[in-house]
Amino acid sequence: MDFNDSPEEAAYREKARAWLAENAAAHRAKFGELKPNTPEHMAAAKDWQATKAAAGYACITWPAAIGGGGGTPIQSVIFGQEEGKAGLGYGYFTIGLGMCVPTVMAFADGDTKKRFVSPAVKGEEIWCQLFSEPAGGSDVAALRTRAVKDGDEWVINGQKVWTTGAHYCDYGILLTRTDPDVPKHKGLTMFWIDMRDAAVECRPIHQMSGGREFNEVYFTDLRVKDSQRLGEVGQGWQVALVTLMNERLAVGGSAGPNYREIMKLARELSGATGPALKDQAFREKLADWYVQSEGLKFTRFRTMTALSRGQTPGPESSIGKIISANQLQDLANTAVEMEDQYGILSDPETAPAEAAFQQSLMWAPGLRIAGGTDEILKNIIAERVLGLPGDVRVDKDVPFKDMPTGR
Repeated sequence: MDFNDSPEEAAYREKARAWLAENAAAHRAKFGELKPNTPEHMAAAKDWQATKAAAGYACITWPAAIGGGGGTPIQSVIFGQEEGKAGLGYGYFTIGLGMCVPTVMAFADGDTKKRFVSPAVKGEEIWCQLFSEPAGGSDVAALRTRAVKDGDEWVINGQKVWTTGAHYCDYGILLTRTDPDVPKHKGLTMFWIDMRDAAVECRPIHQMSGGREFNEVYFTDLRVKDSQRLGEVGQGWQVALVTLMNERLAVGGSAGPNYREIMKLARELSGATGPALKDQAFREKLADWYVQSEGLKFTRFRTMTALSRGQTPGPESSIGKIISANQLQDLANTAVEMEDQYGILSDPETAPAEAAFQQSLMWAPGLRIAGGTDEILKNIIAERVLGLPGDVRVDKDVPFKDMPTGR
């Protein structure tokens, strides 16, 4: 691994820092402290995205002709690092630009790409991903949303769940079943859809954290043109794999308090025998978190080294999400217990550490599901990284219509 920027990378980092120093402060001064998931917050996010796009810092690896920066993957990583240090990170565009629009770019016709890519880069339109279903669990290919051909159109009926941002998104990519007479992976087809269509109903899910970022989405006789199809009929699984691989990279880390922040909290809190930091059991956990964090850091360095050399990171990127999501949940749970009776408070104005650990505790279980559950990612690592025998799949060759439904 190479731990240092090359001369070219160092020059790009300085250029990015200079641009952020000039523009980030102006943006923060203009919008101040806005509450997330409000119209004002989204307006601020779109303004910042447009500012980045005009300077070539939005979608850095995409061609300049479609609104990207025409740069390299390592440049994208460098800018992301510096943008994070500047405290500017809006999540509204992550799914669209990290997963959905790349799928559109790979499989849509020229007119569709011309229509949608540039507005998405500029933040004018936001996309969501419609894959998960109530009966499918972690098995994306077990979906039951049906698309039936009717002339030059398809009629879609069904339900999706856990769709992030569906209630504010303009468009989405939708995976459907078009042939129940073949095994589950072979009868799927992907479409892009208009989320504002009257046949699409979004019902936000009230989370225990108080947020409403996820949704149930219902389709009742939704009609889409065949030109909205992404890829060939019956090849939806191959199209979905492109989206899923992008998703694994986009959800590879976790935001939230780290071992340094819980160590700071432990210095301030007292237990039965003195400062919590002196507790031996806590110190052992702290050592484990430190080792995990260092391992994650070097794994990211390995990915950055591959990008710097023009290589494509492999399935080992799944390691990052498994470790970071589980660490966040364990760390947050320990902190809340350490706060004793104050651990039940979630108001940032009254809870220790501005309730950062309470919010993380309520968010971490979702992070262990988003982008692939722990079990799915462990299978990927076992089979594609370690070369272990594949998981037994008894329904691999069974027509979908003959699969048991539990009824």
